[in-house]
Amino acid sequence: MSKSNKMKRKVNAIWNGNGANGNGLLTVQSGAFIKMPYSFKTRFENDNGELGTNPEELIAAALAGCFNMKLAFVLNEADFNPTELNTDAILTFIDGSVTSIELSLKGKVQNLNEERFIELAEDAKNNCPISGVLNCEILLNASLG
Repeated sequence: MSKSNKMKRKVNAIWNGNGANGNGLLTVQSGAFIKMPYSFKTRFENDNGELGTNPEELIAAALAGCFNMKLAFVLNEADFNPTELNTDAILTFIDGSVTSIELSLKGKVQNLNEERFIELAEDAKNNCPISGVLNCEILLNASLG
């Protein structure tokens, strides 16, 4: 009988006030952030780097992190060992919907040509668990560096 890989992760979100002037706090089970502020401003107007996050930023971070880990496993299965996988994720939000997330990957992997690297990266993008739950286009630009 195979071993189950079931896991659950708990996040707590608190919101106080109305949509435009209210504010909230996010806490994650791991303790990576506790009572991280979020608000209309940190979601839609935060170009000056005020401390706080937003759901779209967290989705982009989740995708980039999951993608890098999945790609490391895909590379290992193909007998390659990455030195570094560095991915930026740019999420586009238009008229109340996430329309796309663009992943820009720069990889350092010895003894691997760029064509095969891109093929393996596409496999990881298409099969990472977070990609599977997103209902938007996920674009990938990958290169070895």
